[in-house]
Amino acid sequence: QVQLVESGGGLVQAGDSLRLSCAASGRTFSNYVMGWFRQAPGKEREFVADIRWSGGSPYYADSVKGRFTISRDNAKNTLYLQMNSLKPEDTAVYYCAAKRIIVSAYDYWGQGTQVTVSS
Repeated sequence: QVQLVESGGGLVQAGDSLRLSCAASGRTFSNYVMGWFRQAPGKEREFVADIRWSGGSPYYADSVKGRFTISRDNAKNTLYLQMNSLKPEDTAVYYCAAKRIIVSAYDYWGQGTQVTVSS
């Protein structure tokens, strides 16, 4: 089992920045591909970004490319999402997730952290 706890959400204005963190425990963090997802009210959960075991090959949704940066610190068992130039449409609950195999579905999910961007 892997436990994931997100933090860092909040209420910001359009154009501001925010950094989310996801603390992992329970298994060897570096064995897992990590991802960020988000779900806005009335919408389905959508992929935001993911990053491979060693921190290489980050991949982003087109909607956040160039504004968000995913990173991980395996020594601290922590995943990050730096969000710059935030827009009202970025408002959502943000979730981190973990999986062992790149082509499989995500196995573990955090409880989410709310990000609200006002215009």
